[in-house]
Amino acid sequence: MLNSHANLKDMIMKRLTVILAMALIAISAGAQTPKDVKYAYTEASDLNLIGKIIDTPNPYHRVDTVRYKGFTKGENEQVRSSAGLAVLFKTNSSVISVLADYGYMNRATNTMGISLRGYDLYIKKDGEWLYAASKAAGNGKEEDNLVIIKDMDDSMKECMLYLPIYSEEYSVKIGVQEGAVLESIESPFRHRIGIFGSSYTQGISTSRPGMSYPMQLMRMTGLQLLSLGCSGNCKMQPYFADVLCDADVDAFIFDCFSNPDAKMIEERLFPFIERIQAAHPGKPLIFQQTIYRESRNFCLSAADKESKKQAMAEKLMKKAVKKYKDVYFIQTNATNEIHSTSVDGIHPSDYGYTLWAESIRKPIVRILKKYGIR
Repeated sequence: MLNSHANLKDMIMKRLTVILAMALIAISAGAQTPKDVKYAYTEASDLNLIGKIIDTPNPYHRVDTVRYKGFTKGENEQVRSSAGLAVLFKTNSSVISVLADYGYMNRATNTMGISLRGYDLYIKKDGEWLYAASKAAGNGKEEDNLVIIKDMDDSMKECMLYLPIYSEEYSVKIGVQEGAVLESIESPFRHRIGIFGSSYTQGISTSRPGMSYPMQLMRMTGLQLLSLGCSGNCKMQPYFADVLCDADVDAFIFDCFSNPDAKMIEERLFPFIERIQAAHPGKPLIFQQTIYRESRNFCLSAADKESKKQAMAEKLMKKAVKKYKDVYFIQTNATNEIHSTSVDGIHPSDYGYTLWAESIRKPIVRILKKYGIR
């Protein structure tokens, strides 16, 4: 009798296992994106494009280089790139793709192609932005339909798609299955905080666009950062100041001691502060010390140059915070104890940028709270 009950129990368990397996297979099959899927496209700028520091005729440019003059050829390419821009939307499609029309496209060796000319998708889960997928097209296929993610369920999802950090786009169309919802959503990011800086701020050496320290800091705090990062060219130039003076912002963060040498910092810092303050009276200007570059670990000339640069910034900012109201100076860190977070001796890895964002999060939040920016 006992054996009979045991056998019956085993049979029931086996049948339940089979039923469960079949259900999982059915669910999995239902989530598959059809091979012959037909796409419907919507221009990203017709949804909710965030992160722009100033309006431009081409929505994917960061500066209108027809209106603002003085930029070099390289700087023109940089400010027309889409670093720091992201599009917000919701969809119940099982697949999301991008159909882009590129202008300039960067192919540096110290940054992954996904970051330079690809796309980085986050989807909100339990109230937090969770990484979903990232991809860049292969050589010669950049303007083909690029499937970012597929085989998702048909629930409504809130999405944030970061655009390339170092490419110019004439058009970026978001693709979903025909018949699926694709609609703009309101931005959950608060305020408008301009951030002007070097290759670090632009995100050089990141693996994907959402991993620059401003974008990580934005997700950490919920504060909207409007990036004007320009690799090698953040030297407090007057024509960059023209853009910053016209920007509609609540505050500024600066990474402007990374590119200029000590002499240039000495010559340009105070006039730069005075110019920005005249245009934005009463708004906080937060200056960051440049990070420790790991190229100085053994290279004596690099160590000498970097130490002079940091010393000059430290010296002048001690004076600046006393001389000018609403000016602040904070320290940064993008390395670990054994100085092994660099990609090329100059730029941090994704992890290094995470350390950077964490190092400035609390002081920046604390300063901004004084101005009602929360």
